Amino acid sequence: MAKEKFEDALEKLEKIVSKMEEGDLPLEESLKYFEEGIRLSRFCNQKLDEAEKRVEILLKDKEGKVNPEPFSPLTTPQESSSTESRKRTSAESEPPLFSSSQTKLRGVREEE
Repeated sequence: MAKEKFEDALEKLEKIVSKMEEGDLPLEESLKYFEEGIRLSRFCNQKLDEAEKRVEILLKDKEGKVNPEPFSPLTTPQESSSTESRKRTSAESEPPLFSSSQTKLRGVREEE
């Protein structure tokens, strides 16, 4: 069996949520969809966690420290390098780019 892709799993999860939101499924079918939704949610969360770790590795500086900077689609690479020291100072006072709660899919509760 081929590896499941994040995008495919997310699409399946969205379809499950839509079906369940309609509210006209029998109980047993709802439970099956719910179980599959939880599995897909956990899979997607795992893939997001893996992506976050890869991004952190790419962002490490020479000393191995991660210096997260807020994403700004309006900032060009030239602007970024000219304001690097200012950004580092402001980044130190800001929360990290990613937190585990931000990367979790919203709307699905899971017990751990």
